[in-house]
Amino acid sequence: MSTRIPPLVESYLALPPSSLVLITSVLGASSNWLVLRFLHHALLKQGEDAQNETKVLLMSFIRNLAFWRENSRRLGLDLDKLIASKKFAFVDGLSGLFSPNQAPTTRSGEILLRDSELSYVSGELQQSIRSLSEGGGKVIMIIDQLDLLLAAGGDQVSVEGVCDKLLELRELVHATVMTVSADQPLVEVRQTPLETNHSAFLLGLAHQADLAMSLRLLDSGTARDVSGVVRITAGGQAAESGKSLERDLLYFVGGDGVVRVFERGQ
Repeated sequence: MSTRIPPLVESYLALPPSSLVLITSVLGASSNWLVLRFLHHALLKQGEDAQNETKVLLMSFIRNLAFWRENSRRLGLDLDKLIASKKFAFVDGLSGLFSPNQAPTTRSGEILLRDSELSYVSGELQQSIRSLSEGGGKVIMIIDQLDLLLAAGGDQVSVEGVCDKLLELRELVHATVMTVSADQPLVEVRQTPLETNHSAFLLGLAHQADLAMSLRLLDSGTARDVSGVVRITAGGQAAESGKSLERDLLYFVGGDGVVRVFERGQ
């Protein structure tokens, strides 16, 4: 097993065909480290058979490519080389949508979204998937905080529309990983359209998911050597087929990016 990936979570990073993994996070318990481990697991070890190699399409609405490049380098991944070899592509859903006047120039393998209209966003993703699929191999799609598009898109972005486009995209890739916020006000209050839509979106994803990995803070508050708790459960799709899974693990993210995952009491 790779020393970069905590052994207790490595087995959950393998993605069966057509699977959906849902990662939820709350303020103070970011999903960054877990997404980086999915990237590392998928991209670092590649065989010589091009038909079986894994490629990754990452779209993020709250973190730009510079963030992923820097933190992936700590794990031994060179995203620039992976982009050049067409094994990785990045869709920037942050810079062009929310800072259009300061949007950076892009290069091959990086797409900058400039419109929140669903057909446009879906079209850009489909184009990236087709480009990565050239030459064989399987494509894993990771979408980081798609709920931000739902919140910021206004009337032109609906829960039903997002879910429909997501299903279409999932049919084009080997597997999908989604990260979504699950802070209590967004999930339980439901007094505003934002809260109602977010709750409905999260519930729909949870029902479709094969695996759910939920990050939260300690119930007892902060601790010097514990960053939070990751609860791993079977998603609604797996539960319907009779599979059961429920496991709570503690994790600690060090200042150097190294992550420890351990059982309670260790």
